[in-house]
Amino acid sequence: MRQLIFKIVSFIPVFILVSIMVFSMLHMLPGDPATTILGNEASPEAIAALNEKLGMNKPIIMQYFDWIWDIIHGNFGNSMVDNTPVLQLISQRLPATLELITGSFIVALLIALPTGIISAARPGTWIDHICTSISMIGMSIPHFWLGMMMIIFFSVKIGILPASGYVPFSQDPAGNLASMIMPMVATGFRQSAVLMRIVRSSMLDILNADYIRTAIAKGLSERSVLMGQSLRNALIPVVTTSGLLIAGLIGGLVITETIFSIPGFGKLMIDSVFRRDYTTVQGTVLVTALLVIFINIAVDALYTYIDPRIKNEKEGGQNDK
Repeated sequence: MRQLIFKIVSFIPVFILVSIMVFSMLHMLPGDPATTILGNEASPEAIAALNEKLGMNKPIIMQYFDWIWDIIHGNFGNSMVDNTPVLQLISQRLPATLELITGSFIVALLIALPTGIISAARPGTWIDHICTSISMIGMSIPHFWLGMMMIIFFSVKIGILPASGYVPFSQDPAGNLASMIMPMVATGFRQSAVLMRIVRSSMLDILNADYIRTAIAKGLSERSVLMGQSLRNALIPVVTTSGLLIAGLIGGLVITETIFSIPGFGKLMIDSVFRRDYTTVQGTVLVTALLVIFINIAVDALYTYIDPRIKNEKEGGQNDK
């Protein structure tokens, strides 16, 4: 628990730095939100009045501290375009993206773990070559192209899945699965290619270790060695890579969400950038930073669960100090 609290506290400076960077970079862009909202034909008086209403006429440092103070109190402000609370926009869009991330990662694991383990267990064989080829194909094909091909085949040609749209799980579980399965597979297949290579490489290193040879020499079955000892010891780099992949998907699914017309978090962020909606952009980026921080904390916690020696080493180092 003490290490978890220390980890959370250590990310506070990162969060503050991200907030400063986001706030500063947005305000360095040319133009102003008032002109974007009112249009180029608006009078200078109307633009000045809107800037005053939005607080854009204050010094930038004062604007930053006012914004942070509101964030601390749970107020992310309202959209500069339609005056909708930013937290409401995020709460409406984030669930679809989190569902897409979760489903894509499950698809990636279902492909990567079996192929990576089998490939490592039979290095240099035709099975290894097939698994490696699948990985290379997954890394070479853009996920948006795969998504469009799936739409053409499963929606246009066969007609068994909807081409686009999103149905919340709470409203229609079957409809939700039908609308999300293609984007999940299109995204997850590419992620599986990266994970499969990490699983294979890590498993090969473990299988060549002396204690694995000893276990095999004592008569343990191949399945027991692969699944009982090798896989768990090989999971550290897999967990690290998984954390990076999930963090990258949080704001990086805008293309997939656009192709399949999913009202997700990434699309909200991009739309807000184009509309110069400062408060929404700032809110979405901060939420993204919080989610990435949470993922890093979760990955660090998984390390100690997978390999208790990591926890013992940390505790030993702290005791020495």
